Amino acid sequence: MAERRIGVIINGATGRMGTTQHMANLLAIAAEGGLKLRNGDRLIPDLLLVGRDADRLRTLAAAHGGPRWTTSLEAALAGPDAIFMDCAATGGRPARVRAAIAAGKHIHIEKPTAPTVEEAMALARAAHTAGVKHGVIQDKLFLPGFGKLLFVKNAGFFGRVLSIRIDAGSWIFDGTTQACQRPSWNYKKSEGGGLALDMMAHWRYMVDRLSAPITGVCALMATAVPERVDEQGRRYRVDVEDTSHALLRLEGGGVGVIANSWATRIRRDDTMVVQIDGTHGSAVAGRFRCFTQSAVNTPDAFFGGGQRSNLDLMSQWQEVPDTLPGGNPFRQCWESFLRHVAEDAPYLPNLVEGAKAVQLADLAYRSVAEGKWMEVPELRLG
Repeated sequence: MAERRIGVIINGATGRMGTTQHMANLLAIAAEGGLKLRNGDRLIPDLLLVGRDADRLRTLAAAHGGPRWTTSLEAALAGPDAIFMDCAATGGRPARVRAAIAAGKHIHIEKPTAPTVEEAMALARAAHTAGVKHGVIQDKLFLPGFGKLLFVKNAGFFGRVLSIRIDAGSWIFDGTTQACQRPSWNYKKSEGGGLALDMMAHWRYMVDRLSAPITGVCALMATAVPERVDEQGRRYRVDVEDTSHALLRLEGGGVGVIANSWATRIRRDDTMVVQIDGTHGSAVAGRFRCFTQSAVNTPDAFFGGGQRSNLDLMSQWQEVPDTLPGGNPFRQCWESFLRHVAEDAPYLPNLVEGAKAVQLADLAYRSVAEGKWMEVPELRLG
């Protein structure tokens, strides 16, 4: 058994995602002696933190065992580190990723991979031509509840899938009485903001893999809170949507409904709830729990609208037990990509999958602008 170190550049390390999800999980892998590979070797991530503020980087590094850091992305890309992770603001991501590809780095980045599907596919083609490994973070299916939902689907529980419904979001404060829980760039078009661009990235891969590929989309969007207060206490106008609704056509004849808002209050089990109905059964999952109801156990719940039913509808569902491997979703994404780089293990969410996510958001925006259904064409590298 040998120890193998692999350099990982984290651009945007001082941001929320860079610190809590990428840096923290990679440091945890290193602290545990590295990731065990098929041949018994241990792969140890060696981090290089990149950001704009030297004081914040110095403080962050000192608090986490002293990983390397720099304020120069150019210098980082000129070095020997093998993997480039970009989790900085979306707006400038294509230029940064192109520079990393030109430097021969393997690419593992946050979603959305680019502001437009054309740019996203251009990055995928550039990475493919350069012969570097490439991928995008798709963390939600590693959450326990949605992992169970995928397990149920792959076991053939649903029969023919009829529909998928996603209800997601919560109330994001505007910054006047309580601090906004999301960064202000999320609400600025020029910086890559927008709910649909941010969250359609998740809904695309979740719908495709949990039910069936999306073939058509019709959307409606709105800006519920038009003015907010940023991190410096300054008021600014919101020029992107914070509420998005979409109808989906699915391959095989199923339908999908997405209700997603940063301006809604929660009276459901979780901030994200997915229900799939099929001819043989249905399932409902949040981030941590999943419940099923098979066709043979479905009660007669059709009763008069003016009549109160004594039927306990919630008790008719059976919870899927915790039998699947667990762990932080971002860590599981990183372990899969590190294996992809080190031993050529399969990695499904490459940059083409990332472009599909951008495509759904792009078509949703076009649907709003043109007021009609949009077809979802297949994306290919060739």
